[in-house]
Amino acid sequence: MPKREDLKTIMVLGSGPIVIGQAAEFDYSGTQGLKALKEEGCRVVLLNSNPATVMTDTAFSDATYIEPMNKFTAAEIIIKERPDAILPTLGGQTSLNLLMDLHNMGILEEYNVEILGAKPQSIELAENRQKFRETMESIGLDLPKSALATSFEEAMEAVKNISFPVIVRPSFTLGGAGGGIAYNIEEFQEIAKGGIAASPIHQILVEESVLGWKEIEFEVMRDKADNTIVICGIENLDPMGIHTGDSITVAPIQTLADEEYQALRQDAFRIVRAIGVEAGGCNIQFAVCPKTGRRVVIEMNPRVSRSSALASKATGFPIARITAKLALGYTFDELKNDITGTSACFEPTVDYCVVKVPRFNFEKFAGTDTTLGFQMHSVGETMSLGGNFREALQKAFRGLETGLQGLQNAKLEAEAPAEPNARREWIKEKLYIRRPDRILLVYEGMQLGLTVQEINEITGIDPWFLLQIKRILNDENAIRNEFCHEIESAVGSKAVDTAFAKKLRYYKAQGFSDVRIAALCSESLGKNIKEIDIRAVRERNNVVPVFHTVDTCAGEFEAHTPYFYST
Repeated sequence: MPKREDLKTIMVLGSGPIVIGQAAEFDYSGTQGLKALKEEGCRVVLLNSNPATVMTDTAFSDATYIEPMNKFTAAEIIIKERPDAILPTLGGQTSLNLLMDLHNMGILEEYNVEILGAKPQSIELAENRQKFRETMESIGLDLPKSALATSFEEAMEAVKNISFPVIVRPSFTLGGAGGGIAYNIEEFQEIAKGGIAASPIHQILVEESVLGWKEIEFEVMRDKADNTIVICGIENLDPMGIHTGDSITVAPIQTLADEEYQALRQDAFRIVRAIGVEAGGCNIQFAVCPKTGRRVVIEMNPRVSRSSALASKATGFPIARITAKLALGYTFDELKNDITGTSACFEPTVDYCVVKVPRFNFEKFAGTDTTLGFQMHSVGETMSLGGNFREALQKAFRGLETGLQGLQNAKLEAEAPAEPNARREWIKEKLYIRRPDRILLVYEGMQLGLTVQEINEITGIDPWFLLQIKRILNDENAIRNEFCHEIESAVGSKAVDTAFAKKLRYYKAQGFSDVRIAALCSESLGKNIKEIDIRAVRERNNVVPVFHTVDTCAGEFEAHTPYFYST
């Protein structure tokens, strides 16, 4: 299926204002898509209300409208520019909602504007909670027990048949806006009212709790010939109960057996086909019970999502770029992987570990509840690549620019007791709360004697992740108690020591920065070991970073334009 020659002018809907829950990830995706359309000789018309984006640079489109993202403005642009088609799947939930407004007012049909990527029927099936449930049941997939409500009275009736805690999910909102977890009837009344108000169609789903289950995401793409591939599987370190944008996430998936992974992969393909995503990328979220293995579908976004930008950078596969080209009629076998020159139909292979850690700025929002839930609060994130999970996790925390040099003790509240036993019990109590610094509390709790089993029972974090944190802590203790003396000797010597270099290389491979190693040694020795001292010792013993490739294929094919990460 070669490119359609009848599509001359394409109107692209941007993501609108940068707000918490919808930010620069969509600018990244939108810019990729605009470049791809221009490459194919299309005349591109862009509507995006936010001038503080890369995609509104006039170099990326032939006509750029920095105007309000509403149906009246969009209709005027359509009447003036007469596009052959409109592409709504690069601009997040804002552009999908705007497309549905345009479809419902009849302007697209009147001016013969074709919708690319995801048809209104597909968007309705994915975003309308009742229709999504009916569609999933029709293909034999499991979902949490739930009931729909379009009024407060219906919500109160619905919750009678579902035991607390319950989850409230509004239809057609982004970043979990209006949703939440209710542990009692008073909380439910408040969240239900807010959810109904937040939903553009005033509809909420009242759902049984899957709190503590594993949360798994798949970034999936499909073309018009029904070729369907998984670009990336992503696992949340935080279990269900925290919005994925506020969770630490890991790729590839770490804690599922291959049989479980393959079952979810096939479920994802069935969902994409049932919803009817014709050409492009989408994001599907599952919950998996760690005790029984039961897997349920949570939701599906029939568009390039926030996680798509993460998956693109993590794998090297340009999801938004390929989405734009698929929308023009191409199939995967007709498109090339820019890095390797091979077919775009190959699923990316990841031979490293990717960790995303969210960044929060609650200090700028005085009085805000800092408890994390189904509504997104993070204002950004770091993504790190490493040779193993421990290295990638520590690198990601360093990248937050909050003063952390890896996993370190959090800056706790003034009421936190100093006495170790009392402090351990205080931390244990706080671990029940989904706080932004919970992983740092886990780290310090382990220092004070909390076991992996205790923390798992409180937080639901998978034991595999907790064991990795425990291993980081054990390595820190080894640096403090033993290796610091070898560091001290090496700093005062000009000799090259092969055995010492091997140990130092091991600690660096676990993600310990020079600053962190220096701090641990200074703390233990009672003398000032500087970062520059560690660096000098490293370089003298040839313990230096190497650069590995992100090439989409783990070295299977020659890479012409890879990019690199240090390790």
